[in-house]
Amino acid sequence: MKSITEVSNLENKRVILRLDLNVPLKNQEIQDETRILKILPVINFLIEKKAKIIIISHVGRPKGEIQKELSLIPICENLKSKLNKDIKLITNNLLEIKKNDLFTATDEEIIFLENIRFYKEEEANDENFSKHLASLADLYVNDAFSCSHRAHASVCKITEFLPAYAGLQLNSEVEALKKVTSEIKKPVTCIIGGSKISTKIGIIKNLIPKFDNIIIVGGMANNILEYNGHSIGKSIKEDNCKDIIDEIFKTSKKFSCSIVYPEDVAVGKNLADASKIKSLNEIENDDLILDIGPKTIEKIKLIIERSKTLLWNGPAGYFENINFANGSFEIAKKIVEKNNNNSIYSVAGGGDTNAVLNQIGAIEKFNFVSTAGGAFLEYLEGKDLPGITALN
Repeated sequence: MKSITEVSNLENKRVILRLDLNVPLKNQEIQDETRILKILPVINFLIEKKAKIIIISHVGRPKGEIQKELSLIPICENLKSKLNKDIKLITNNLLEIKKNDLFTATDEEIIFLENIRFYKEEEANDENFSKHLASLADLYVNDAFSCSHRAHASVCKITEFLPAYAGLQLNSEVEALKKVTSEIKKPVTCIIGGSKISTKIGIIKNLIPKFDNIIIVGGMANNILEYNGHSIGKSIKEDNCKDIIDEIFKTSKKFSCSIVYPEDVAVGKNLADASKIKSLNEIENDDLILDIGPKTIEKIKLIIERSKTLLWNGPAGYFENINFANGSFEIAKKIVEKNNNNSIYSVAGGGDTNAVLNQIGAIEKFNFVSTAGGAFLEYLEGKDLPGITALN
């Protein structure tokens, strides 16, 4: 996979830059700028190299139809402000635009194409559409790791018609994930949460042979507690998971990977309740398990202390209520403490995990924090990502 930094001369070269600027919008106002901030380095790099930049991105899932509420106008305006540059948003029919229609003014540096998913050909990975996109530029850069699990025209097929390179953020993401999946310093630990164990089984199965510890928290831990004969009250759980859990324990035993789950919990009668710490044999029929308890927190901290590499995906509890955020916050603080001593390599990912880190100002204190969502999870499952394969 070649990086755009390897190209010696980019002056006046037209560069299609595929970004993921799929930020949350409410009434055409941006609610979270994280993804925008992450891609500023690659744009500034291309500006510094005097390239002509054609940005391609999407918002939402318009399914090949123009939807005004999913226009990239607010994102374009935000980028103008961040870069202090004039950016021309092209809203004309992309299929009718020719190379000579772009950069008609000599001082134009950045062009922004309207939501690429307004065109049905994008998600179809259409060859002619990809050829047309490629005809607008001299080379292609993918800095949208979070889209790279999609076999879409502006992610995959376009690479067949232009010299293709990885952007700065994509390169960083792949290198970070390699350090927690293939180029690992041991002992290595994964903390994994979420509501459904079935959605994470692929990750757990892929990591067990490589990892020393897998710590299961959040709603998915309830299934393991119930599997082991404990009452979980009216807590969230997933049905028909016995075979999945059997497989987890059988595989972990084969590879000497320790599966860790709660020894005590914080419960409430409803999501808005105060927190009450209980041992596993004290859980009542009307209890909701909403966080891990202090004994479990201390056990997890000890494992983190002994680890040299750590991957975190999914909070420990219902952090939206501060009364049940303690487990997630304490885990984050311990990882930050280790990071400050340069004694661990830490990677976190997933929207809820990132929200936890944002709440305590810890985003910048991890070695790498992914905003990739589905692509992040599929990489951890060991799946090939079409957008990454296309760059190789």
